Amino acid sequence: MNIRKTLISTLLLSLALGASAADLLDTVKQRGTLKVALEGTYPPFNYKENGQLAGFEVELANALAQKLGVKAEFATSEWSAILAGLQAGKYDVVMNQVGITDKRKETFDFSQPYTVSSPQLIIRKDEKRDFKTLADLKGKKLGLGQGTNFAEVAKAVGGIDIKTYPGSPEYLQDLALGRIDAALNDSLLIPYIVKKTKLPLKPGAPVGELEKSGIPFVKGNPKFKAAIDKALADLQADGSFAKISNKWFDRDVSKPPVAQ
Repeated sequence: MNIRKTLISTLLLSLALGASAADLLDTVKQRGTLKVALEGTYPPFNYKENGQLAGFEVELANALAQKLGVKAEFATSEWSAILAGLQAGKYDVVMNQVGITDKRKETFDFSQPYTVSSPQLIIRKDEKRDFKTLADLKGKKLGLGQGTNFAEVAKAVGGIDIKTYPGSPEYLQDLALGRIDAALNDSLLIPYIVKKTKLPLKPGAPVGELEKSGIPFVKGNPKFKAAIDKALADLQADGSFAKISNKWFDRDVSKPPVAQ
């Protein structure tokens, strides 16, 4: 009888603890802040300007928090530790262009995607040749940054004369001067870097697979997921998302890239 009572008591306690476990949305609302982690060194997504955080994801986080009725509270972390920090409960979400992958979905839940990107060519504004795919660059010179995965993408095609550079300023300068035929970077970064350099260049054709990025958070928070997805949808519906996106990228980054 005593064993039976103990089992019943344990079961009731377990049920009580389960019932009292707060969804992340309840925690955020009660606290009054949404704890957001980002690198703070990744322009134009998030970076520091005059000692203050700025960028697309900083503005988007503030707008999302406002839709939830709270304020965004930011923490910076190196990329290598940022997802481990999320899993350890150091913050509520990460907003740092986190790709939605099957592997990451084993550990985290994600919001609906808020950016869609792919590798994309950069060409001169007066370019008359029609580069629609990387195969069209066989026998041509393609510039890209050292250490990026774009080299592997281009090498897989074969026959492209790949030129690597320390960074985008160097290969964009060579492209503008006609020393290379095209350059390759992430579609989301191209409008920003082209605008920043003020060179006679433009985005070319998207040439790789699409990658969607979203907001990861700890699993088991269905109310929070519904709320964050609704907040993103509301920002889309009232034009706020497009306004923020156009400020930093000259287009709506929630839609697939296109050649301009």
